Amino acid sequence: MLLAYSSQRVAYPYFLVALLLFLLQVVVGTWLALSYAVTMPQWLVDILPFSTTRAIHTNLLVLWLLLGFMGTTYFMIPEETEREIFSPLLAYLQLTLLVGTGVTAIVGFLLGWTKGKPLLEIPFPLDYLVVAGALIFLFNVGMTVIQAKQWTLIQGSLFGGLVFLAVMYLFNLPFYANLSIDWYYWWWVIHLWVEGAWELVAAALTAWILIKITNVPRELVEKWLYVELGLFLFTGIAGTGHHYYWLGAPKYWLWVGGFFSALEPLPILLMVLDAWHYIRNRRAGLNGRLIFTLAVGMSILHFVGAGFWGFAHTLPQINYYTHGSQVTVAHGHLAFFGAYVLLNIMSFYYAMPRLEGLAEFDERRGTLAFWWMSITMMLMTLAFSVAGVLQTYVERVMGLGYMTAQAQMRFWFAILVVLGLSLLGGVILTVVDLLTLRPALAGAKKA
Repeated sequence: MLLAYSSQRVAYPYFLVALLLFLLQVVVGTWLALSYAVTMPQWLVDILPFSTTRAIHTNLLVLWLLLGFMGTTYFMIPEETEREIFSPLLAYLQLTLLVGTGVTAIVGFLLGWTKGKPLLEIPFPLDYLVVAGALIFLFNVGMTVIQAKQWTLIQGSLFGGLVFLAVMYLFNLPFYANLSIDWYYWWWVIHLWVEGAWELVAAALTAWILIKITNVPRELVEKWLYVELGLFLFTGIAGTGHHYYWLGAPKYWLWVGGFFSALEPLPILLMVLDAWHYIRNRRAGLNGRLIFTLAVGMSILHFVGAGFWGFAHTLPQINYYTHGSQVTVAHGHLAFFGAYVLLNIMSFYYAMPRLEGLAEFDERRGTLAFWWMSITMMLMTLAFSVAGVLQTYVERVMGLGYMTAQAQMRFWFAILVVLGLSLLGGVILTVVDLLTLRPALAGAKKA
């Protein structure tokens, strides 16, 4: 029996829905690249305008990542607290509510029912259902922790991140008549989710999985959680300032935000490196080489995408030209993939074999899928970056028109269509592998 607690099984439907939404998100993203590369017939644009498909693409991203976090939390928290989940029924109710809200939102987008804010397009009535789902989740996890009567730093970091995530979403609920104020709080929600609350959640889940697969002492891993908590306060919050360029905030925010936001991925990278040094010096094997490979890939691509690519274009002198261009899109794609997509996939590969009753599984397909997706995403980031530099130069240096810039980018978006199809192939392989996990080959070298 690989599951210590029967209530851990509630995680499986979360993983299943998240994987299917991930697949759909990449399909829609490839369609978006195609709409840049070729001129769509007007009748098709009328049925499926760019603004609608973009809203579907980004909201699917948010939803499947959140469901992955929640499922992993429900799998993790019984082992960390040494007790069953407070209410599995509430966990299933929460999943039904959030998935129902997501489906309603997507249908609403297709019918023109939208609030219009990027990444937060879902209309106000559905916002309250999202809040209800988040409160059910916090209550269920919180009661599990409270009844356990023991507290670990991993629990604290995870629960703190989840609470902060829910609190930040509340700033999306009021209507702000002043557009600058509206965008000011929009950045509070978006930035402090991705570079604040989600960073804490990612650090906690990564720390827990590293402890499980490497047997690294808990205190070695948890010291980086203290660093993460500190950087969350000094970089996650202060880093919001690099979005204030167009909002009339004091100039010092631009420098504070541009510098500190680049430091946010450091603790997870150092945590993984510390674990790797421990393993090498101990000369012992891993309890899951693929999972550790995903952890290393996550930390490196997180650092490159969020740290290097983010810092490269958020300095005020550069952001003056690149703000809102395809350079931003390049940063966003690699940062999300490195920080959160690979985190979810790593979590799925840790939890799903155990849910299926497999002590060891064949890692060959998963390893191929990881390299396939990671290399493709790096190439996509480079293609987006070249397109963004062309766009910036044509529009904001030469002062030529929007369509002139679009014409210069078409070649690179044709490449992105091909890369999008390649990424889709890697995602399909990942989903198929996770849903049809096979036992490790007899006589194969233990990872």
